[in-house]
Amino acid sequence: MRLRNMTGIYLVRGEEILLLYREGSRVVDHLWVPSAGGHFEPSELNDPEACMLRELQEELGLTRADLVNPVLRYIGIRPVGGEIRLNYYYFAGLRPECPDALISAEGKCRWVKLEDMHQYEMPLTARYVTDHYRHTGRFTEELYCAVTDGSGYQFTAVRDSCPPLTGHDILSSEKGG
Repeated sequence: MRLRNMTGIYLVRGEEILLLYREGSRVVDHLWVPSAGGHFEPSELNDPEACMLRELQEELGLTRADLVNPVLRYIGIRPVGGEIRLNYYYFAGLRPECPDALISAEGKCRWVKLEDMHQYEMPLTARYVTDHYRHTGRFTEELYCAVTDGSGYQFTAVRDSCPPLTGHDILSSEKGG
């Protein structure tokens, strides 16, 4: 299977989130998606934030300086048509001096109340991620991994589960004690 790495950023303003109605995309067309996002360039494969910032600049003309607390909040994993799609979802606020009416080269932007997001048709992973964010994720500082089993998504908080190993720890485990 091939991997398709994509990133997206949802811009949040109080109880509203900026959605983009994507038009003319070969992968996601005529659906509501993150405020900006797209596919990784080869130089970005180990840096989803670089991809997100590039897409943000290309699509909305915004830079990191325009964002408040941009954070990777979700990693979505979904097999589709012989490939595994890896989606890296960021969430951020906008600085007050940024315009409310943002224009995208990829479609039309709309600020939507969080409670109304369910009324907008979205790609499967985006739907589950935004629902989880609305009910849970926005109240935590966790990074979540969202994996589908074909009937829905399972969300798991991703945490650093063990402290870094020291040279002494490694030598002790190799000696059996």
